[in-house]
Amino acid sequence: MNTGKLAKQTLDEGEGIVRLAPNWVPRSFCIPGRRIKLHPDDYYALGGARGGLDERWFASTTPADNGPLTGKDEGLSKIVCKNGEQILLKDAVSELRDELIGKRLWDKYKRWPIYSKFFDNLGPLPHHVHHDDKHAALVGQSGKPECYYFPPQLNNHGGHFPFTFFGFEPGTTKEQVKQCLINFTKGDNKITNLSKAYLLEPGTGWDVPPGVLHAPGSLCTYEPQFASDVYAMYQSLVDKQIVPEALLWKDCPADHKGDFDYLIDVIDWD
Repeated sequence: MNTGKLAKQTLDEGEGIVRLAPNWVPRSFCIPGRRIKLHPDDYYALGGARGGLDERWFASTTPADNGPLTGKDEGLSKIVCKNGEQILLKDAVSELRDELIGKRLWDKYKRWPIYSKFFDNLGPLPHHVHHDDKHAALVGQSGKPECYYFPPQLNNHGGHFPFTFFGFEPGTTKEQVKQCLINFTKGDNKITNLSKAYLLEPGTGWDVPPGVLHAPGSLCTYEPQFASDVYAMYQSLVDKQIVPEALLWKDCPADHKGDFDYLIDVIDWD
């Protein structure tokens, strides 16, 4: 049976509901917080080189971008059919279109435009930015607005640093930030010295537009977001771990690599 017929049959059998297989994603630069209900032996199931499984993605048609070791279909959710076969949600959306996701979304985006995840890190993430539509389009991607919620049920401990840095202190200049980026390969570039950290409270959350630098803290976080994995890391040392310079230039057009002024322009200064 082809994908379209199998997707249609599964949707009909579920009376409009399909079941998705668990979708685990590793991050090589993170240590799992062990709050997303995996068996203790499974957090490094993909091997040490891939890093720990610290994220679970929901209803994702967006492939994870984890560098050259990224696995086939990594980050892509799969529908579990009655016969045990699995098909990519991405393919089912392409076949069933508005019948699966609704006419409004299909007419506007011609795809499933969002997904959500749990990310669960023992330590904080680096101060980083997600590009807006203008900058993301230069590398064939979409901009990435996102939101955070800290579920009380999944935060039995706060991890190493339950605080999130946002943006910069008032009065911070572009030249100060540019100097931090120039110092990226010199150890700690101290970019969070220009920012402010906020204590994370379970049961609350944040709205994070594109262009706003943020360094998420170490609570297990539910994150609805636009269907994009576009980002750049602007902090070189976090939780005593070096951030690879390649992540500073991630999703930077080839003709702007090495151009620190371009990185400054990605930030929403207003």
